[in-house]
Amino acid sequence: MLGQMMQRPLLIGSLLEHAERYHGATEIISVNTRGGKTRTQWASVGKRARQLASQLEKMGIQVGECCATLAWNNHRHLEIYFGVSSSGRVCHTINPRLFPAQLQYIINHAQDQVLFFDKTFLPLVAGLREQLPSIKAYVLLDVADEEVKAQLPKVLFYEELIAAGDSSYQWPELDENAASSLCYTSGTTGDPKGVLYSHRSTVLHSLAVSLPDSLNISARDCVMPVVPMFHVNAWGIPYAAALTGASLIMPGSGLDGASLLKLIDEEQVTVALGVPTIWQGLLGAIEKSGSQVPSLKRTVVGGAACPPSMMAKFREYGVETIHAWGMTELSPVGTVNALLHKHESLTVEEQHQLRLSQGRPVFGMELRLVDDEGEVLEHDGKTQGNLQCRGHWVVDTYFHVEHNALDDGWFSTGDVATLDADGYMNIRDRSKDIIKSGGEWISTVELENIALAHPDLIGAAAIATKHEKWDERPLLIAVRREGHEVSTAEVLAFFDGKIAKWQIPDDVIFVEALPLNGTGKLMKNKLREQYGEYLLQKTADSKPSKM
Repeated sequence: MLGQMMQRPLLIGSLLEHAERYHGATEIISVNTRGGKTRTQWASVGKRARQLASQLEKMGIQVGECCATLAWNNHRHLEIYFGVSSSGRVCHTINPRLFPAQLQYIINHAQDQVLFFDKTFLPLVAGLREQLPSIKAYVLLDVADEEVKAQLPKVLFYEELIAAGDSSYQWPELDENAASSLCYTSGTTGDPKGVLYSHRSTVLHSLAVSLPDSLNISARDCVMPVVPMFHVNAWGIPYAAALTGASLIMPGSGLDGASLLKLIDEEQVTVALGVPTIWQGLLGAIEKSGSQVPSLKRTVVGGAACPPSMMAKFREYGVETIHAWGMTELSPVGTVNALLHKHESLTVEEQHQLRLSQGRPVFGMELRLVDDEGEVLEHDGKTQGNLQCRGHWVVDTYFHVEHNALDDGWFSTGDVATLDADGYMNIRDRSKDIIKSGGEWISTVELENIALAHPDLIGAAAIATKHEKWDERPLLIAVRREGHEVSTAEVLAFFDGKIAKWQIPDDVIFVEALPLNGTGKLMKNKLREQYGEYLLQKTADSKPSKM
């Protein structure tokens, strides 16, 4: 016997329709590429998204074809998110910080038909256009601009394009399993891989991340996604904001601490989301300005492990830090750290300790650990294993790749983790980063968290360097705080009593800055290339030369 309930497809267009219908006057504030702000509302986003969709149809862009973006977080990018996907086309957000060769590969692999871009990226677009045969139209996300036209003679201008569009355009009835958007992995090992999301997976992900024990997004919030819209759909926040009717603050290209602080205070931001490097800049700006960020209630930290010292600093301003974990292949949210009812009786310090983990799976996500032979391991909070997941918004097969991405129905994340009986997950390390010294494992994440608590350091990365006796030993690459001259000995002494002595790094190398990829993640592969034989070379240099 089947249930006797209505069946409506789970579509991105329905998210926008809800926001228009019940939250039409809620503001979207956008920092423009040319400076200044644009203030619009969900009702206007819906109208302009329809105008865009009708024009794509007139241009001959077919349902299922990809439309690419090279753009910052702004209201026009938001309109493209909904106008492209809701009309049955695929919104392909591209990371402009990738190498030109990778950008060329991604656009050609996706067979993008239209490329929307902010003026910031004009040199990039102009330099690539001869290598992009599938692109039928280039669209500047602004008003008419003669400088741009001189470099791209056939360029279209977004405001002119949508002005001729039909604001009464009706979204088509799509299959909820139809493709909606496309993101590529960063390609640190080999070519970037495409992850093709569906309407169904996106709507379910939006519901899950909005829950109170998840990112807790509501119509009472003013949400600022600092995580770029070109990185895993800004962690799904544009969709979740439409679903809940939240106000959005789109920060544009100004992601430095001072610019973000100004926006937070001026627009009364309640929730902000980004990677740890972004929050380091914000905390520095808060300290310099003397602001107490009174409106800010929560920061969501993902993309890399959040240092405990960062959480503690945010607490000083009354800001809760939500530690989350995910991947491009997971749309991206997999776990979020929220306490259980039984934890209310714990001391404040014990609760803070629990908040350090990456949290529990949200509904729709399931995790497990396996060993190198694929045997399932215990979830006792101690046993380390290779982390796998499955769920309603987990990749099955990479885009335009014949074999699927799964192992016995599970996706292998490449992380080494622990899981406890309540589902709390602790990432111990990436499998390619963890250090194996004398047959024992050392977590680089743990070493980095300790180092970053040192008041004289603002950056730290631990890597494995080859050792003639122990196979590998930890080496710390550190960035001193401006004006501070902390020594190697002082940094190493800081580890005493915080970790087993044999896990303390063998040495510290001070650098001006750490290498980051286009999404703000640390590129440890670059550090391993440069320092992977540092201890071997140091030993060789210390030995007397033979005559």
